[in-house]
Amino acid sequence: MHWKDEGYLLSKSTYNENSIIISTFTLNHGKCSGIVYGGNSRKQKKNYQIGNKISLSCKSKGENRIGYFNIELVKPIAPLYFDDKKKSICILSSISILKILLPERQINKKIYLSFEKLTNQFNYTDWIRLYILWELFIIQELGFGIDLSDFKHSRKLINNTIKINDKNFKIPKLLLERNNTNISKFDVKEALIFNKNLLMENLIIPNRLSFPKSRIILEKYYN
Repeated sequence: MHWKDEGYLLSKSTYNENSIIISTFTLNHGKCSGIVYGGNSRKQKKNYQIGNKISLSCKSKGENRIGYFNIELVKPIAPLYFDDKKKSICILSSISILKILLPERQINKKIYLSFEKLTNQFNYTDWIRLYILWELFIIQELGFGIDLSDFKHSRKLINNTIKINDKNFKIPKLLLERNNTNISKFDVKEALIFNKNLLMENLIIPNRLSFPKSRIILEKYYN
């Protein structure tokens, strides 16, 4: 079995002295893992920064067998923001969310293209708002979307709160007033907490997953 694709590096771990196992999110093959010979070499390590866009060629003995990847760097992502702690941890947060929530080998081009768009928006002045909206999009694509466009008439809303699993959560100002450009740290923190509650109630707790540490750190930056 042989295929070629593009994707983003989600994680890496040591396989042996010279090789690594990587997890990638690809356009046409979904999330998949493979062994990279020579990935631990000094020359190659720079290509395997989490979040980097890569092209990959995979060879495997079967659809359900781990493959062997040949990798080429297409675009570095994380290194562009090494001097910005908030953006760096935000990239790691988005990668971690994809890694734990996406099923293996399930193609989702809408999520892939949304992440690719997000990686191009970190130079925008409202990048954190765009990240928060991206999280909501991911939750929606995974089957737990909440339509806030008609919130005033929703039976689930009382005093700008929404009920999820018999629990009431306050809808943040940032999501209710999306055209408001005056965003405070409190507004961001409130929206991040709201999204976290959606993730926890609908995806993390039911599937017995661990909430990403990078996402926790991102929230703390807005205390």
